[in-house]
Amino acid sequence: MRPIDRRFFRDNFLGLSLTLVGVLCLVLSGIFYLNHRQLGRFALASGGGLDGADIEMLDRQNKAYERIADAVTPAVVSIQSTSVVKVQQSPFSMDPFFRQFFGEMLPQFNVPRQYREHALGSGIIVSPEGYILTNNHVIKNASSVDVLLSDKRTFKAKVVGADPQTDVAVLKVNAKDLPTASFGDSNSLHVGDTVMAFGNPFGLDFTVTRGTVSALGRSQFRIEDIQNFIQTDAAINPGNSGGPLVDIRGQVIGINTAILSGNSGPGGEGSFIGIGFAIPVNMAKHVMQDLINTGKVTRGALGVLIGPVTDDFAKEFHAPDTSGAFVQDVTAGGPADKAGLKYGDIIRKLNGESIGDNAQLKAKVTEMNPGTQVTLDILRDGKPMTVRVTLGELPANLAAQGGPRGTSPGPTEGTLKGIEVQNLTPSMRDQLQLPENVKGVVISQIDPNSPAGQVGLQQGDVIESINRQPVNNAVEFNRLAAQAKGRTLLRVNRQGHGQFVIINPSGDDGGGDNQ
Repeated sequence: MRPIDRRFFRDNFLGLSLTLVGVLCLVLSGIFYLNHRQLGRFALASGGGLDGADIEMLDRQNKAYERIADAVTPAVVSIQSTSVVKVQQSPFSMDPFFRQFFGEMLPQFNVPRQYREHALGSGIIVSPEGYILTNNHVIKNASSVDVLLSDKRTFKAKVVGADPQTDVAVLKVNAKDLPTASFGDSNSLHVGDTVMAFGNPFGLDFTVTRGTVSALGRSQFRIEDIQNFIQTDAAINPGNSGGPLVDIRGQVIGINTAILSGNSGPGGEGSFIGIGFAIPVNMAKHVMQDLINTGKVTRGALGVLIGPVTDDFAKEFHAPDTSGAFVQDVTAGGPADKAGLKYGDIIRKLNGESIGDNAQLKAKVTEMNPGTQVTLDILRDGKPMTVRVTLGELPANLAAQGGPRGTSPGPTEGTLKGIEVQNLTPSMRDQLQLPENVKGVVISQIDPNSPAGQVGLQQGDVIESINRQPVNNAVEFNRLAAQAKGRTLLRVNRQGHGQFVIINPSGDDGGGDNQ
């Protein structure tokens, strides 16, 4: 190792000393800076304070929400509906003397008694002339409806019309120059968007809550016949029904209608647990305009029976996944039939927009008017096709047709055991209300515990085909049934309505809705 010359240190002592002092100052400055940054983070995390820029940003955000509340609240109304309920009771049932001595032995003379039942809800003024949008269940069976505005004015309201299928109703008050809310576009919503719910929960008038769009296109709950709900975590409680859900522009994008409650389930009177539902305003607007203009709602229809694309249907009909709507049946002579749609097709897109499931397709089609031409992208046995359909009119109050369920747990062998059939005769055809083009065999007996019985097949159903092989008589049925092992695809007709049924040990419900 080489020795170090001591004269170097002696001759350069002052310079070295100054250099060392400078380095030390830099090190101390760095430590102070890092500690300052760390202390600043600690102060923010512990609520010790925000810098000016952060406060200014939050203040601007708060003022934006304040402006939305100030703009929308004048157009929000509190609704109290009154209905008269009749009950039958004994004339002695309320007499203390008779109740003391006779109790439950009192004679029942069925004397009618009336009492008034009140319901509270909300609404939104949509025109200066006094039209108000709300829920059907808020004013259902009401004998009188009172409306309270935020400026404390009260009005008697007339029911212009109501649509139970979407739970939308329109009221009218005799007033002019009323404050109104503007409509937004519910189709432009995205999960995560900020929304605000207005209404009168539990009679607490003109309450505002804030949250996010939690999900879109919810349809799992039988709240209404036509469902395509916006899910939100903005607090919605009893009394909020009929009030608006607005976006950050202050535009109405939904009508609050139901909550998922731990006490009573969807739409019940339990309290909010973080899951609320609103009707998309595009759907509500279509219904409102029809009720105001004609007093009734007209809806577009494809003329098909549609259901979910289950895993089994996707495999059987060569679809890459379970998105879309499965065509269970096509109405003879209807719009879809004229356009060339067939049962077994899977509708994947409507006017270029992807379809998540059958409920979404039904909701979107019913928002359109009869006579509208639409483009459908479909899969037919895995092959993409495009068809153009001119919509017909959906019959009023058309309920989903009952039918056998698509799939259900069952054994892997002897799939069609437990079924007895007979040939379809003209008298049976008339009795079962079957059109002339229906061919097959009629189920005369079925074991409810058999695989087919578990799926929902029943006496009187007509089996038209087994694994896509036509069944014209009992002999053909017996031959094809003997070959059916494991998953089996049936074409079944019940009172003129055809539907596919898959018997599979691991299947799901594949029921359908008319559209």
